[in-house]
Amino acid sequence: MPAAASRLRPALYLLAFAFALRIWDFGNPVIHVDEQYYLLVGDRMLHGAVPYIDIWDRKPIGLFLLFAALRLLPGDGILAYQLAATVAAVATAWLVHRAALLVGARPRGALAAGAIYLIGLSLLGGRGGQSPVFYNLLMAGAALLTLRLPRLARGGGAIVANGLAACLLAGIAIQMKYTPAVEGAFFGLAHLWYLHRARRPLPVILGGAVLLALAGLLPTLAAIGWYAAQGHAALDAFWFANFTSIALRAGYPADQIAMRLLGIVAQLSPLGICAAFTWRRRARGDAGAVQRLGFGWLAAAVLGFLAIGTFFDHYALPLVAPLAIMAAPMLGRSNRALVATLGLGLTLFVVERGFARSDRDSARALAHVVAANTGNRCPYVFIGDTVTYLLARTCLPTPYAFPNLLAYATEQGATGIDEAAEVRRILATRPPVIVTSDRRLSIWNPASITAVRAALARDYRPVFSTPRASWNSLVYLRNDRPFRTSPPARP
Repeated sequence: MPAAASRLRPALYLLAFAFALRIWDFGNPVIHVDEQYYLLVGDRMLHGAVPYIDIWDRKPIGLFLLFAALRLLPGDGILAYQLAATVAAVATAWLVHRAALLVGARPRGALAAGAIYLIGLSLLGGRGGQSPVFYNLLMAGAALLTLRLPRLARGGGAIVANGLAACLLAGIAIQMKYTPAVEGAFFGLAHLWYLHRARRPLPVILGGAVLLALAGLLPTLAAIGWYAAQGHAALDAFWFANFTSIALRAGYPADQIAMRLLGIVAQLSPLGICAAFTWRRRARGDAGAVQRLGFGWLAAAVLGFLAIGTFFDHYALPLVAPLAIMAAPMLGRSNRALVATLGLGLTLFVVERGFARSDRDSARALAHVVAANTGNRCPYVFIGDTVTYLLARTCLPTPYAFPNLLAYATEQGATGIDEAAEVRRILATRPPVIVTSDRRLSIWNPASITAVRAALARDYRPVFSTPRASWNSLVYLRNDRPFRTSPPARP
């Protein structure tokens, strides 16, 4: 019983800490634009919409299946997905703690690593339900299995069975985002290397390679198989959205990319410095082998991060767990490192919370106006929050409901359609309400925004404005419709 209590205590500490960090955002529908859209897609899937056909995005189907399942819970889905994300974050932090002990950290260093993982999520855009908040749990589980390899090899353990579990976890994560494929490949190769070191016969190693590859590919093959069963057109839509379209996107301006990367490096640098000290003082024997595996995972995660190249802050979320684990030995040895790393992270969190707007009330107020003035027609959110469709309970005017797809020049030619022509098609249906903003960016699709501005000047009037981040969200109502403050009574 005392041993069980000692294992449970860190999990309880991490649970309490996670709620202290994340409770401020519970119920906020506009934490991040991405997770709003995941929830919208999951909601529409429950009403028969098929991703990539009826509602379009590039993320793998597993992510949308997860949000569809969360949408089955009571409420509008917002608090449900945020609580689920908190549970996933805590579980991942606990696995970080366990893995840190395996790489030689003292208990306090391991606990600090778990806490720093939770802080890192909040600092890098993972306050809510970004996809890595969920799939990091799977990758941390796969990594923990991989870190067992030296002990398994020494004791004649079931290396292939261990690898199958690790690669299957990575394969499920791949169906939430494709970049974990790099880490999954490392886990598989690490198991094959230990099969070789254990002097298994070549047929066993080759057979193991096939099995591990199949385990990692199985969830993706299942998704491809389902779309193939729906017909050639469905498979083409799946393939284009998941694999072809990403290569067609234009790059962001170099100065924006550089500033994003600099911000990420600055926030992760304390962990990176501590991990570097761990590397310099790495152990020997089995302990050193475990540490080398941990650094191998970190290197694979960095490669996956670099592969995307756009460097939005949330793209760095997969780096936080391996960095925290490999920093943990130094955090346990040095009071200065522990205080500096935790202190800096908490200071940045407090400053960010102090200056950040929640916008929860303004987002719900805007959705109320849209619901009151839409009737049984579809509004059009050209620039704004896609959660508006969910909160207002309206239909979608286009499968390309994520605003960036039709409004950003970086998407021009990358969606498989003429984006400006789709905007003109939507405007031709004369939506009763159009949501836009006064935000200024250099990457608007010029043809799309010209069409919307012309329609607004000709046929619409502004009826509502509310602050949103550093700009204002605007609601325009068609000129022939009266402005309503609440939905008309139904007969």
